[in-house]
Amino acid sequence: MERNEKTIQRFRLWGVDILIFITVGSQLTFDRLLKAVDKEIEAGNIKDQVIVQGGKTKFKSKNMKIIKFLELDEFDKYIKDADLIISHGGVGSIIDALKYNKTVIATPRLKKYKEALNDHQIQIIENFGIEGYIIPLLDLKELDLALEKAKTFKPKKYKSNTSNMVKLIEDYIDKED
Repeated sequence: MERNEKTIQRFRLWGVDILIFITVGSQLTFDRLLKAVDKEIEAGNIKDQVIVQGGKTKFKSKNMKIIKFLELDEFDKYIKDADLIISHGGVGSIIDALKYNKTVIATPRLKKYKEALNDHQIQIIENFGIEGYIIPLLDLKELDLALEKAKTFKPKKYKSNTSNMVKLIEDYIDKED
């Protein structure tokens, strides 16, 4: 019974023990996202275990476990075990989560904050959102709303298009011969 009492006290957002996994990529820092999540934890809107694949971030938090770099198999395990993924707009990170039918909140790294060389992640996130795969978060001030939406969001089942892409490339190469 003691285990259940701790679970009830610890959990507030979803109604069960959950793991939120945040991935910010490994190339550049994305402290802006981590500050927004930390703020939601401080406000009491997130009372769950939060694990971060932090890459080059220097951000420190007493509320989240930040791991700089994860091996691919470790990264995959966190994705599988997580109930909610909060991610930058990297296609690889989004697709990794969708392969396991995970709820994903994705937010773009932006050039104006020196988080990216350009703003291509906006379009990536918008397109995945329009198709019903993810919850797009274009403004981190609306993280609380995205978290609320995540409670009932059911992502569209992801279907890889790799075989079509390979065929297109092969056809193109064959046509050139």
